[in-house]
Amino acid sequence: MTSEAPTIAEYGTWPSTISAERVAAGATPMSSLMLGGADGGDIFWLAGRAAEAGRNTLLRHHGAATDELTPAPFNVRSRVHEYGGGAYAVDGETVYFSHFADNRLHRLDFAGDDDAQPAPVALTAGGKQRFADFVVDRARGRLIGVRELHGEDGHGEPSNTICAIGIADGAETVLAQGADFYSSPRLSPDGRALAWLTWDHPRMPWEGTTLWLAQIQDDGALAAPVRVAGGVDESICQPEWSPNGLLHFVSDRSGWWNLYRLGADRQGAEALCPMEAEFGSPHWTFGNSMYGFRSASEIICTYIDKGVSRLARLLPASGKLEAIANPYEEIRELRVAPGYIAMLAGGPSIPLELARIDFTEEGVEILAQSIAELPDEDNLSIPDNISYPSADGRTSHAFFYAPRNRDVRAPEGSKPPVIVISHGGPTGMTVNTLKLATQYWTSRGFGVLDVNYGGSTGFGRAYRDLLKGQWGIVDVEDCVAGARALVERGLADNDRLIIRGGSAGGLTTLCALTFHDVFKVGASYYGVSDLQGLDDDSHKFESRYTAYLIAPQPQAQALYKERSPINHTDKLARPMIFFQGLDDKVVPPQQSEMMVDALKARGVPVAYVPLEGEGHGFRKGENIVRTLEAELYFYQRIFGLHDPSAAAPIHIDNLKD
Repeated sequence: MTSEAPTIAEYGTWPSTISAERVAAGATPMSSLMLGGADGGDIFWLAGRAAEAGRNTLLRHHGAATDELTPAPFNVRSRVHEYGGGAYAVDGETVYFSHFADNRLHRLDFAGDDDAQPAPVALTAGGKQRFADFVVDRARGRLIGVRELHGEDGHGEPSNTICAIGIADGAETVLAQGADFYSSPRLSPDGRALAWLTWDHPRMPWEGTTLWLAQIQDDGALAAPVRVAGGVDESICQPEWSPNGLLHFVSDRSGWWNLYRLGADRQGAEALCPMEAEFGSPHWTFGNSMYGFRSASEIICTYIDKGVSRLARLLPASGKLEAIANPYEEIRELRVAPGYIAMLAGGPSIPLELARIDFTEEGVEILAQSIAELPDEDNLSIPDNISYPSADGRTSHAFFYAPRNRDVRAPEGSKPPVIVISHGGPTGMTVNTLKLATQYWTSRGFGVLDVNYGGSTGFGRAYRDLLKGQWGIVDVEDCVAGARALVERGLADNDRLIIRGGSAGGLTTLCALTFHDVFKVGASYYGVSDLQGLDDDSHKFESRYTAYLIAPQPQAQALYKERSPINHTDKLARPMIFFQGLDDKVVPPQQSEMMVDALKARGVPVAYVPLEGEGHGFRKGENIVRTLEAELYFYQRIFGLHDPSAAAPIHIDNLKD
């Protein structure tokens, strides 16, 4: 702690020790948690390497040590559905993984304590196929996973199937086909049955999925599959088998994603613990896990209650749910072994970290952290979980981070600029886990309001369905209402309100600036500006998403014109900065470039930062630095807070000195 009097400085200009370089270097993405190894005691996960062009490497915690299994240039990542996930599987001391550069599956045999690990060996031939979400069928010497096969010319929709891949020769055999999408193939403990999920256009998996079950015949093919749950209006996720061979799954048939179990005869689904909480999450990526089995009679689960994660022990026989003490408010992934729990979790003062809870000991063991060096606690902004009234009498939810820096304070009577964040998805959810990127702003004197607008997950299906047919309206209204609520509470400067968002949140940002007069400036990260163009250029997974968010065709055409900001640039008079990956296949660069050109032509201050080698989301450390510094500079210039002697990281068109 310092004993010196704090410096007086205007909000938005505070000097901070949380530099853009520190944000880029300190935040290591962590995902895809797995358990395995020779005795099942090893913990595996993927870590993003921003300094290595954003590649994902596979790490293993073995005994008391952590080692890296996949050296550069291997990038453990799948492109199925473009969003990927489920990129590797562990079988004893063997790992099978998808290499992002060529989409081929590779095999890696690793020794328990031997430092000299063999190199990965390609299992499948190169081609147009991609793989994800695979399980090991050891008895038949094969993997079973989702295959996405693209056409030779790159046109038309790819074909998705459940496919077997021979471990010895890489031979591919289709086991299930005919649906538009597949996920979650799960082999029963005795190896005699396979469960999986399907869904078809125009539904997204959080709208309606079907759970199938089939016996595996002597030749390895599947017998006629039987639908055991789900359909058009029921979303099923995460099917899993208990150790005694009962099929469990998460369903939102009650309006909330709750846990269910099929009977021993594999008929009829029993709700294990009905409650208004979410035991599942939307299928954006493969391999999500929110529950697991300690034994046949005990489930360890995490669920989301009003936007915050809880950890509990569920006893299916009685339906009793017992809380498990832990310090986290977000539990992103959960894996369970008979003796311990492994989690990727975080909280308001805790970055995302890999944690282990032993059933025989108290406390939490931290195995890895996404941020190696944390800021001082008295420099951290701890968010308030707030709710506020929005349009049509609904209540919206958000996390509010007030400006905080122990060494600086603002002049008496002044109020801070506030950045309102509209998350992506839009069927997504923002959480309050410590992020240096947020603290970058709050430590400089900006407030941040991170909004879970209507349509977000974590609050039940009715809240999620508020966005049905209302994208660009409900999400925008809730962001606008949040900004106004902060002004009314004396927490924000009405003349310095900012909105920023990425992907779908970029559309929210653009609509808020185009159709409302609350925000003074905005930032779009690979944001949607043209709904018709989004349909024309979209990939298969999201190619019918707008049927839910806007309307089915042909009714959607008029609404596309009405809600697409690109058609209303005459109404957009607020300065904006755009960031765009030039390799983005989800929201192509022309979406941003059309808006930039329109604003230039109208004389509105605008900046454009295109990034080579980046797709939908930025992974390279140098680009994380570049975008943060450019965004800060842009806001300071617009609000007259800049240092005239400072070097300009970007050019701003139509802005006079």
